[in-house]
Amino acid sequence: MSTLRRMCWIFPDRESTRATAMWHPFFWDMYAEVAAELGLSWTMHAPDAVTVDGLRPGEPRVYVDGERVTPADTLFITALYSLPYQSMDVFNQYALYAVLEQAGFYLPFPPWLSPIANDKLATVLHLAGSPVPPIPTLRIGTGRDVGKHLYEVALGGLTYPAIVKPAGWCGGGGVNLARDAEEIRGLASLAQGGDTTLVVQPYLGDGTVDYRVYVVDGEPYAVMKRIPEPGSPVANASRGGAMEFPPVPPELAEATAYFAEKLPIPFFCVDFLFDGERYWFSELEPDGVIAPDFGDPARTLQRDVTRARWIAYRDAHARHHDTRELVTL
Repeated sequence: MSTLRRMCWIFPDRESTRATAMWHPFFWDMYAEVAAELGLSWTMHAPDAVTVDGLRPGEPRVYVDGERVTPADTLFITALYSLPYQSMDVFNQYALYAVLEQAGFYLPFPPWLSPIANDKLATVLHLAGSPVPPIPTLRIGTGRDVGKHLYEVALGGLTYPAIVKPAGWCGGGGVNLARDAEEIRGLASLAQGGDTTLVVQPYLGDGTVDYRVYVVDGEPYAVMKRIPEPGSPVANASRGGAMEFPPVPPELAEATAYFAEKLPIPFFCVDFLFDGERYWFSELEPDGVIAPDFGDPARTLQRDVTRARWIAYRDAHARHHDTRELVTL
């Protein structure tokens, strides 16, 4: 019998009115609706909405928007978000995740995994044994000395054109195509304005397709295929890419066992690129968007994947508390 009653998504409260108006019908409202069907609530909260009373040793009291919550009735979804307008929230997110974990709450995405999933090279290094080869990646910082071009020591083996993008953003933001080292210099100097760390990867060619595999309880549940607009280096829907929902390609389904072993969490997404001949492992998205199939007015697949995700969270929450009770006996 599950005691879980609410899922609180910790998300920096920095969205513009236009973005909020877009994301609510795209997937936020669906998340809340499916949760309600399961007898749960799904709500979004900024880090500062959480207050923790630690005055009593060993008895922390946690409040969300003034309401008391407990590890038995609440879990927190704590994937790190670090887009430019959220950068001031990064430390607050990390610190709050650690506090909630220490207070005994179940976090389906634990704090130790945040830097690995958020930094694209850390992801590739952590999952270097993937049966689908990781896309080659180099990482360069862009601080005050970027004009000294010290990072160019690592560019000798790079082929052009190359993809240059932020190490920790999402949604296809900041992705550029560099045709030579001089263009990388220009992009690095622009990134310096926000101390944005960059990664550089070989460009796989026009028409490279992106496959996002939704993994639930270690199994490939569904896949979203994203096809870029002609001439675009990215296939994200927010950048004009077209979405399809085919069966999971066998090669990607077989690779899922490796990712599930390395990532013992109830839900995550793995992004792969297909260059027309072979697949490449690209990114890990622990809170990847479950996008709607606009060809289906009922949005059946989006609803099914969302339901499977929340059930997996509910079951993992129950296992977490069963384990904690055994430890305290």
